[in-house]
Amino acid sequence: MCLILTIVLFIFAIQNLLIENWLTGVVQLLIALGFLLLLINNIRRTRCERNGTCYKGCSITNSISTFFKKKS
Repeated sequence: MCLILTIVLFIFAIQNLLIENWLTGVVQLLIALGFLLLLINNIRRTRCERNGTCYKGCSITNSISTFFKKKS
């Protein structure tokens, strides 16, 4: 699902940027890059868990997730 959304949003972003609809194109490009980041994170985490080599977490988004931790 994440891969499909990434591809579709990249296509929409490129189309909007080509017709000079800058704001919509940039927003769609940022959303597509976010989905791509999540996709890469899931692939790396799955490989890490499968190999049993996760110590602190093999995730790209560890530094980003520190900003959005739940307050208890």
